[in-house]
Amino acid sequence: MRWTHAFLPTLRETPAEAEIISHKLLLRAGIVRKLTGGLYTFLPAGVRVLRKIEAIVREEMNRAGGLEVLMPALQPPEIWQKSGRYETASEVFFRVKDRARKEWILGPTHEEVITTLVADELNSYRQFPRNFYQIQTKFRDEIRPRFGLMRAKEFIMKDAYSFDSSDEAAQVSYQKMYDAYARIFKRCGLKAIPVEADTGVMGGKFSHEFMVPAESGENEVIYSESGRYAANVEKATCRPFEAVGTEDEALLTIEKFATPGVTTIDDLTREPYGVAALRQIKTLVYVVEGKTVLILLRGDHSLNEAKLTGSLGTAKFRPATAEEIFELLKAHPGSLGPVGVGQVPVYADLALRNCRGMTTGANENGYHLRNIVVERDLTVSQWADLRIVKAGDLCPVTGEPLKVRRAIEVGHVFKLGTKYSLALNALFLDESGKQQPAVMGCYGIGVTRTLQAVIEQRHDVDGILWPVSIAPYTVCLTPLSPDPGSAVSQVAEKLYSDLLARGVDVLLDDRNDRPGVKFKDADLIGFPIRVGIGEKSLARGEVEVKLRGGAMTLVKTEAATDVVLELLSRCQEALDVP
Repeated sequence: MRWTHAFLPTLRETPAEAEIISHKLLLRAGIVRKLTGGLYTFLPAGVRVLRKIEAIVREEMNRAGGLEVLMPALQPPEIWQKSGRYETASEVFFRVKDRARKEWILGPTHEEVITTLVADELNSYRQFPRNFYQIQTKFRDEIRPRFGLMRAKEFIMKDAYSFDSSDEAAQVSYQKMYDAYARIFKRCGLKAIPVEADTGVMGGKFSHEFMVPAESGENEVIYSESGRYAANVEKATCRPFEAVGTEDEALLTIEKFATPGVTTIDDLTREPYGVAALRQIKTLVYVVEGKTVLILLRGDHSLNEAKLTGSLGTAKFRPATAEEIFELLKAHPGSLGPVGVGQVPVYADLALRNCRGMTTGANENGYHLRNIVVERDLTVSQWADLRIVKAGDLCPVTGEPLKVRRAIEVGHVFKLGTKYSLALNALFLDESGKQQPAVMGCYGIGVTRTLQAVIEQRHDVDGILWPVSIAPYTVCLTPLSPDPGSAVSQVAEKLYSDLLARGVDVLLDDRNDRPGVKFKDADLIGFPIRVGIGEKSLARGEVEVKLRGGAMTLVKTEAATDVVLELLSRCQEALDVP
């Protein structure tokens, strides 16, 4: 491709809308243009990158036994009602109506569609295992689209769905996808870390997210320095805490004391009270499917609602209103406690087990109770891990202090079990002729998000550092004086023809522009290799070959094609996987 025939509209200034570096470079390098919030047009260079990512995804999915399909983006709400997600996932739906005023959903994901297909087509254990995948546009009504492609209303996703005849076979399918994802991200030049993750609205038995470390990431990853443990903050656990208090404190009797004006954990830590946060019991009131429950945490801990979902067995819960709280406990937040609450179910975090000498609200405004012995004075309906793990907590595997870093989620794999196959009647006859539900897994990669994650992880002050595997063009030929008929132009044309003939994605910068402009554009867009052809170097029979972000090397003109091919081969080898 010649630059004058291409469409590569670079920007010198950063648009005000761009918040993070990858978003800025997407716009400045002419990869995308914004239509409106959460909607982007991919320009030719961006499309080339997308297609290369998609090619890698297809190769690895096919290698892992996947079968490509293409499902409708428009879906009937009835299948979502059958799966039970019509209500739980409704916040992300784009709904449309046809001329008959019938409602349709623009697909945010395709579990319901693929399971309906399998229910109609597969009915014997002999037809398993199966893994279907597609690369498709998804639609989600994001409440706050931001960061360019990271959180958009419309995006491209690769989603795959495995169906097996047993749980053991499903685990094999899961591992194949897990391994395929690791290969995909490495080939795309990404350092993506697999972490344990919460299954959320998807449901299922367990899952892993593939995270790209980045300060701009919207997720937090808890990890050990040794690398033996990593989990999303919603899933992370830690070693059990030692119980607060001493045996002597177990002998103390409960004492009520006045705390006028105290409404927070921090208030109670100050003089004249001086009660450390870890010696306080935090009482939260939630309404779960219409019924009120109490959630107890240590005062220095915070509730993890993803974990609470697992403990309650439902995602249909919310914090109680001030009016509901007062009606139940006859006190306002800041003076709430679990002592003597009667028949109200109490869910307590494991960190409170065996704690003694604790302080909590007295359920009377302006008063607290001290010398609480948890096992003696509280009636706990269920003990569970309910808290958010934080930096400094001890790793559940190694015991070392855990660390926290931000990251971008680029892929997610779920072992779903039989949730959808039972709901949508995806049943088969086993070897004994007994009807069984198919065991499912689902696996997603954000293709457009992966593109931006590469930029977020691979850039410098001058622009993007594309890996050769997905760069829009791998080589940029830059003649410094492109006058037709000149020696510089003739050498550039010869190299251009030779590289094209060898299958190289090469761009010839034939613009009549200053060398500085050409070099800045090449670095901004991020071509892995730039070949500079100038009169001075050509007079010595040489051209300049420069790796993006590396040093420039002078090579003989007649050897330039071979040198470029060798450099491309080395760069590609660094990305290859067995």
